Amino acid sequence: MTNNKSVLNWVEEMKTLVGPDKILWIDGSEAQLEALRAEACSTGEIIKLNQEKLPGCYLHRTAVNDVARVEDRTFICSRKEEDAGPTNHWKDPQEAYKMLYDIARGSYKGRTMYVIPYSMGPVGSPLAKIGVELTDSIYVVLNMAIMTRVGQKVWDTLGDSTDWVKGLHCKCDIDAEKRYICHFPEDNAIISVNSGYGGNVLLGKKCFALRIASYLGKTEGWMAEHMLILGIENPKGEIKYVAAAFPSACGKTNLAMLIPPEGYRKKGYKVWTVGDDIAWMRQGPDGRLYAINPENGFFGVAPGTNAKSNPNALASTKSGTIFTNVAQNLDDNTVWWEGLDKNPPKHAVNWKGEPWDGTTSDQKGAHPNSRFTAPAKNCPCVSPEFDKGTGVPISAIIFGGRRAQTTPLVYQSRDWNNGVFVGSIMASETTAAATGAVGVVRRDPMAMLPFCGYHMGDYFKHWIEMGKKLGDKAPKIFNVNWFRLDAEGHFIWPGFGDNLRVLEWIVNRCEGKADAVETPIGFVPKAEDINLEGLDFSIDTLKSILEIKNEQWTKEAEGIEEFYKKFGTKLPKELHDQLDTLKNNLK
Repeated sequence: MTNNKSVLNWVEEMKTLVGPDKILWIDGSEAQLEALRAEACSTGEIIKLNQEKLPGCYLHRTAVNDVARVEDRTFICSRKEEDAGPTNHWKDPQEAYKMLYDIARGSYKGRTMYVIPYSMGPVGSPLAKIGVELTDSIYVVLNMAIMTRVGQKVWDTLGDSTDWVKGLHCKCDIDAEKRYICHFPEDNAIISVNSGYGGNVLLGKKCFALRIASYLGKTEGWMAEHMLILGIENPKGEIKYVAAAFPSACGKTNLAMLIPPEGYRKKGYKVWTVGDDIAWMRQGPDGRLYAINPENGFFGVAPGTNAKSNPNALASTKSGTIFTNVAQNLDDNTVWWEGLDKNPPKHAVNWKGEPWDGTTSDQKGAHPNSRFTAPAKNCPCVSPEFDKGTGVPISAIIFGGRRAQTTPLVYQSRDWNNGVFVGSIMASETTAAATGAVGVVRRDPMAMLPFCGYHMGDYFKHWIEMGKKLGDKAPKIFNVNWFRLDAEGHFIWPGFGDNLRVLEWIVNRCEGKADAVETPIGFVPKAEDINLEGLDFSIDTLKSILEIKNEQWTKEAEGIEEFYKKFGTKLPKELHDQLDTLKNNLK
């Protein structure tokens, strides 16, 4: 418990609003969590799985109308509309509070209010922040106990400080028409109503760790980014850390948990996972940029995760994991999802809770956005630095997207501001793989489009200011594209573990050990500087995916110009200048 006045007053105020039958303060102890699991099993909120095969694992099914984040129902409630910017939905904070309180009023009747004190980042770390979430869902409590650090130590660290983030979650009736996820950056507050799905209700994740934290980062001089953090250890035992941002469906978790190709493993290369989704970065005492993963677990997409695509992610789910909206195999009370293996269960229950025969059904057993919530400590390659609050020094920042042509396998920005430009123009495109037809280019700057808690023009400006602050200690910035297609619509680069070959060049560039060729867009590797040993891949093919075609980039520049119009006068002059430089380089 706590004697913090600001916490106690707020809890009392929210209790009066939502009217719970009782209050339970979460202490993070195994005994308390076990009692909650038993209670949730008795009500059917969760299902206990085969404890021999999946010790400590449970299954939960959400309502069928509540299976993903809802961007059209997600609001930034800044006092001024212009501060939310053109990429966010905005509501006036006073109107939003009134609307949300009207929806939430009395909604805990007959329910328990759970008070969850949690730390984003190792408890007591100078890079960590504290939040308190109130919820009427045991599912939320159990997930937060995996995804964050929960318990009395958090209260002890907070003391009587008012520097914490308020989070109110009310399941209400899971009414999609009254579902709102609202952020109040100036008030350090988040309110979520009428959802029970992970991304909308685990308020430490996207809501706090990105939307609120990005605003805090701007005002306090640090960065909250949608980035994995990865350590690359060479045979001498030296480890270099990189942070990387990718839009969804670009293999982010696979890269975070990469397994080196056999030749690299034999030489003694290792890859260490610090984080798979979010990085909080600030300047350290030595002037370099240091990053922590504010989370304590992985909230991963289940479909497609298997022993070949990501054995480390799969291993992470083998104990103490909560599965959401996957299929249940009734023969042995385990779980299954599309892409796990070629043996769907015959006697099963699908994600909707209906009987399902995976051998004959044309319906999916698991929802495409079904999830696992797994403790990071389960990951075989979790970094020894994971729980250290000092963070890891970042040598390189990597941006990436899914482009069939145009963007080469890898290139390096000319300098920091050029790197901010490269991040700001990040994009993925939908491809009809069979025909190789190129679809729509979707810009997702720094992969933060759905997660930036303030005006994106100001966000770009903050990046530029961070570069000035870091000076010559700033990480080098790169862009990768694993997804170049050939004329038949097949991926050219093998990807997965072989991406380490590209990461090796990136690290070598950071250490001044590799050459590069200057092109209109930045520095591209010499093909012979990317190690192809042990790979059936010709140097000519490699050259083809490192090539810059001016006519494609001229078209790209037009798309960037159109995209930049969105930010009006808030677009930093530095980015205008970068676009002009690109155009001139292409002439």
